Amino acid sequence: MSEKKKFLLRIDSALWDDLQAWAADELRSVNGQIEYVLKQAVAARRRTAREPRKEGSPQGRSRGP
Repeated sequence: MSEKKKFLLRIDSALWDDLQAWAADELRSVNGQIEYVLKQAVAARRRTAREPRKEGSPQGRSRGP
């Protein structure tokens, strides 16, 4: 198993409550739920990065003002 990195995360208390309820529904800790969601997001991003772009589709995201 790879080494786990530790870091501090500050989030809104309402978001914490939602994550806590979601984690409980899936029998995970909040930390485990956050890690699961992040892994799913990274995997989805990798899948879309490998797909060929359709003609006329934007090349990248604008970071906006």
